[in-house]
Amino acid sequence: MDQKEAEELVSKMNFRHDMQTIIAVLQHFQTKEILMVANMNKEAFIKTLMTGKAHFFSLSRGKLWLKGETSGNFQILEDLRIDCDNDAVVLLVNPLGPTCHTGNRSCFYRSYDDIRNG
Repeated sequence: MDQKEAEELVSKMNFRHDMQTIIAVLQHFQTKEILMVANMNKEAFIKTLMTGKAHFFSLSRGKLWLKGETSGNFQILEDLRIDCDNDAVVLLVNPLGPTCHTGNRSCFYRSYDDIRNG
């Protein structure tokens, strides 16, 4: 997608969450497994659309980050879904390695019992 198209789509989004972000859910494009949830500001959303690699905005660090920049485990954008309120997206991605910073395939690897039983 070129810059003009990306900016046009961004203008339709409702960046209403913390620090003017939208919620981004990463989902494996083939298996449909949920891989992670993060935040995107306008810049992260545009960079994702233009590069085809998932970019996010870190609320804790207050800065943009490219998923996989240090690990090489990039998340390649295959498709995109936008919710009815325009304040959340599902990025259907092809993960190039584990998605979670723990080395797990998904950030959602723990069950309720895992947490409850410590």
